[in-house]
Amino acid sequence: MRSATAYIGTPISRVDGHAKVTGVAKYAAEFKAPRLAHGVIISSPIARGKIVRIDVAQAISLQGVLEIFTHENVSGLAGEDACFADALSPPGSPFRPLYSNEIQYSGQPVALVIAETFELARYAATQVHIEYEAAEHDTSLGARRGQAYVPEKYRMGEPVAARGDADAALAGAGVRIEADYSVPVEHHNAMEPFSSTAIWEGDDRITVYDKTQGVLSSKQYICNVFALKEDAVRVVSPYVGGAFGSGLRPQYQLFMAVLAARALKQPVKVVLTRQQMFTFGHRPATLQRLALGADKDGRLVALTHAAIGETSRFEEFAENVVNWSSLLYQCDNTRLEYKLVQLDLYTPIDMRAPGATLGVFALECAMDELAHAAGIDPLELRLKNYAERDQDEDKPFTSKALRECYAQGAQRFGWARRNAEPRSMREGNQLVGWGMATGVWEALQNPASANARLDAHGKLQVGAATADIGTGTYTIMTQIAAETLGLAIEDVTFNLGDTSLPRAPIEGGSWTAVSVGSAVKAACEQVREKLFSLARDIEGSPLAGAHYKDITFTGGQMCLSSDASKAVSIRETIANARLDYIEEQASAESSPALDQYSAYTHSAVFAEVKIDEALSTLRVTRVVSAVAGGRILNPKTARSQILGSVVWGIGMALQEESVIDQTFGRFMNHNLAEYHVPVNADIHDIDVIFVAEQDDIINPLGAKGLGEIGIVGVAAAIANAVFHATGKRVRDLPITLDKIHVGENP
Repeated sequence: MRSATAYIGTPISRVDGHAKVTGVAKYAAEFKAPRLAHGVIISSPIARGKIVRIDVAQAISLQGVLEIFTHENVSGLAGEDACFADALSPPGSPFRPLYSNEIQYSGQPVALVIAETFELARYAATQVHIEYEAAEHDTSLGARRGQAYVPEKYRMGEPVAARGDADAALAGAGVRIEADYSVPVEHHNAMEPFSSTAIWEGDDRITVYDKTQGVLSSKQYICNVFALKEDAVRVVSPYVGGAFGSGLRPQYQLFMAVLAARALKQPVKVVLTRQQMFTFGHRPATLQRLALGADKDGRLVALTHAAIGETSRFEEFAENVVNWSSLLYQCDNTRLEYKLVQLDLYTPIDMRAPGATLGVFALECAMDELAHAAGIDPLELRLKNYAERDQDEDKPFTSKALRECYAQGAQRFGWARRNAEPRSMREGNQLVGWGMATGVWEALQNPASANARLDAHGKLQVGAATADIGTGTYTIMTQIAAETLGLAIEDVTFNLGDTSLPRAPIEGGSWTAVSVGSAVKAACEQVREKLFSLARDIEGSPLAGAHYKDITFTGGQMCLSSDASKAVSIRETIANARLDYIEEQASAESSPALDQYSAYTHSAVFAEVKIDEALSTLRVTRVVSAVAGGRILNPKTARSQILGSVVWGIGMALQEESVIDQTFGRFMNHNLAEYHVPVNADIHDIDVIFVAEQDDIINPLGAKGLGEIGIVGVAAAIANAVFHATGKRVRDLPITLDKIHVGENP
């Protein structure tokens, strides 16, 4: 059996695009309900201590103020810490809003004001008077690095075992480098702030419109915390205005909205301010030390990578920061170390390509430093140390077209014309630098389910409780379903973001396309098989003696692959069976055979910078990103994913930093005016290449995720280009003009 309707691999425009540009698409804060009340959250101004007094009398006396929730009047919640955990909770005790008078971090929610209008709630919040008793706090990773410890348990990122004797090999290496690298705290800052609209429906039933990357995770959180039955809770999230990992865990506005709706028995909406978007998970600040040793020919003989990350005092958040170093290149002597420091900050959370964005930055800068010390071209050094096999797991790769990424990226960029000497390339008064780096990310598949319902008019409804945070999930799933059943794109509708749909994993980790896509394909195949069985039973059917493998689905018909004139339409088949529809549900998960392999997406990133020699102003003028991601399901949406990731990589390299005032333990640039991200004027030429990579092992679609790979290695390529332009190494991100000082030679 096959389908002659080819949509997979075609650059289809977003099927949800019209809804978004016309305003039809509704986000969590845009749902209405009669008697809708509004909530405003009050945040703690201190980083550690306790509340000694709360006076709500003036605020509650205002006409239209319905209730003010604090730790003093919140009750009826789950007693166990574990009930506040979610699928991605790290070890420890999850944060419990309005639980006690203890203050654990600056910005902690300490009260919720509910009023008939948002404006009134906001004003009333200013009339709540709270007295605090501050305690000493620690929010500086650098100052507390001496207290770093090895966590007992890792949610992810446990360093792999050492190989060989890295210290001895390093001591005997012909060429070696050792350097420290750091990345500051970064915040996700998606366009849509976190919001929840909770609609209380009586009889302990509630529907919540939530900004989330996983409606099922939000639902489970609500059920556990508020002791509600699963069939009494529905969470809906049809559109998400960006998340990048910040929506992987339920955020505290969800708790607040449900708390108030349950207590008041009416609908409540709670929306975080932009400043409050800085009061929960973030990419953790990280300190890293890398040492590389090579023989005189540039082959690695030793590698050590140690990292220190920050976590809260109530949870232990550990990322996979260092493991990429022993995976990416061939080296027989490696030692990895990853430690944590507890700070008076909220627990970090996954942020696009968590761990890899940090660890690969340090590794790829160190590789560039080694190449310079050894007098070897940076690309040649990587090819000399190319890993044909995963040494960590001692497994072959399902596929690895990284060599082709290097070759095609270098050719498109013009790498062969690079003069290796720093400060040797100029354009007028500008120093020109060329740098490159490698990218790598896991290619994962999680269990997922989907249903498919084909009606008598030939219209197909497909659904799964996944999310679309702007990645193109709606479009890709529609393509898969349409191709599998040979239908027009216009005849297929994909539904998501609703807990009433079949189970699907949180959208994250670049696994959604292959996880949910495989389930969608399986469900549609079951519908197809049932259709063929019914078509063959039609009296006088031209397919009566045919076998399923001999059938092609195309144009709303089933026909013999060898003779297209022998066909039966889908509509005719369902009508003849006197059915209103055919509906099937299927599940998919990774094949057990995959356990014998390692699966990764790879990339090669080439960057050009131009730096004004007098002013030290820096521009990234060109980036070429060559990606090997298996089968590309939709080149148009895939390219957008890589473009967005590269833009973020530029921001990471040059601009992004959440600045903490250590005196107050507070993020000071908690807005979009002072938290700098790239704008149109910062972005120039970005060229994306999808390198052909066939993978018959990874999953039925042959695809790998692309959401994360585009950012990995970008900051390193830019940092390496800055060195090539100036002769100066900047190992502490972001690379600001005060760190360059290009007017003088190093």
